[in-house]
Amino acid sequence: MSLTAAASGFVVVLLSVSVIQGQYGWGVTYRSTEICALKGSTVDIRCTYRYPPRTLSGYTTVVKAFWFAKMNRNEPVDLKTDPEYSGRVQYICSNNDCTLRITHLRESDSAKYTFRFITDQERGKYTGSPGVTLSVTVTEPPKVQVHRSLSTTSLMCVSSCYGPTSFIWFKNGEKIHENSWYRYPGDGGHADKYTCAVRGCEKFPSPPVYAPIRPSVSVSPSVSVSPSAEILEGSSVTLTCSSDANPAATYTWYKKNGDPDLQPLSKKTQLVFSSIQSSDSGEYHCTAENELGRRTSEYISINVTYAPKLPSVSLSPSAEIVEGSSVTLTCSSDANPAANYTWYKKNEDSPKTSGQIFTITDFRAEHSGNYSCEAQNRRGRNKTTVHLTVAVNSTMIMNIIRVTVVVLMLIPLLVLNLWIRKKKTLSSTTEPQEPVEMTELDSCPAYEDVSDFTAAQTEDTEQQEDML
Repeated sequence: MSLTAAASGFVVVLLSVSVIQGQYGWGVTYRSTEICALKGSTVDIRCTYRYPPRTLSGYTTVVKAFWFAKMNRNEPVDLKTDPEYSGRVQYICSNNDCTLRITHLRESDSAKYTFRFITDQERGKYTGSPGVTLSVTVTEPPKVQVHRSLSTTSLMCVSSCYGPTSFIWFKNGEKIHENSWYRYPGDGGHADKYTCAVRGCEKFPSPPVYAPIRPSVSVSPSVSVSPSAEILEGSSVTLTCSSDANPAATYTWYKKNGDPDLQPLSKKTQLVFSSIQSSDSGEYHCTAENELGRRTSEYISINVTYAPKLPSVSLSPSAEIVEGSSVTLTCSSDANPAANYTWYKKNEDSPKTSGQIFTITDFRAEHSGNYSCEAQNRRGRNKTTVHLTVAVNSTMIMNIIRVTVVVLMLIPLLVLNLWIRKKKTLSSTTEPQEPVEMTELDSCPAYEDVSDFTAAQTEDTEQQEDML
């Protein structure tokens, strides 16, 4: 059987099928013919020997029992007398059992070790061939390999030692199985830890394997991440996902956007924003996954803050401002955090008011001018200016238009009347005096002078206004 030690002071315990060699009642049984042990550890090589308790010469007594690895002139050399093993060899023998213990193993201790005993009977010597082969190696304790298929995941315990080896499996330190293979139950969400060890070496198990624990998210540069991370727009920001897992986990980043089938943003440990924008605000989480399971982090809210954008101003009512009317100005700006608003009028030192809405209840000519709305938050400020002016009275404009139209219509009639008068005057000076029948034009009244015409026109205009 192959056994692995993990550290100095570790005793390799030998358990395997017995190997018996002997005849006529003489023999040696080794617990194993091959042993693997770590450099610096301690190994126990065990055997049981037997011999005839009585011969024709009498009772048999063992006068010497020892282990050897070398021969000197065809005679075995007792390990206790070998300088290379000085202070590192111990025999533990009783009731026909004898164990060789070698401490502080060296790579040079790799050899075949044989047990020999001598009795008080003539020719009562016996060597237990073929002995036990010890391999001292510089290696690690057993390792767990994960084998994953479509339906199952299996764990395999692997040792670099030679020879047949029996393994024991542990879950969170509790023994659960004996075999080189263990079928993983698929409960990786609980982050249970699984180890294996060579039978008899349970105190020196393999490194544990386990599904990822719940990942954590960190933000760089360091900011508070609970409940949200507040970051200035344009900054360079890195989100890092980390989880304890063996085998090592792979990571995936997601952004919550209302889509039940979230699409991954990145499959790296870090999610990097070289110049973060307001559109990057939102909730992010990451997953950590290995062959044994998958875990998801809590959401982290990224809040990208920025100074107010250029404000816009709306006017109500949106038509021309009539003197005496009420005017409402509304200012709005995209900002995070929300902006505060202040209103100013050009050439005035003090602000008119604060707030998003500014109302002038009785607009007069003196209210005309340039008004500014300033939006401000802790990230900065921005300003927009609008010009307000009172409109000319519409009734006065309509009267002027009506008078002008009437005057333009009457000018031709006045010219015709003057021409007729002039013609009559010329006729009276060039022809004999005869009665002339004059016909008055009903549709064209005659006026004695311009003042009469003006008075009549004014009366007509007043009548039209009364009708309107």
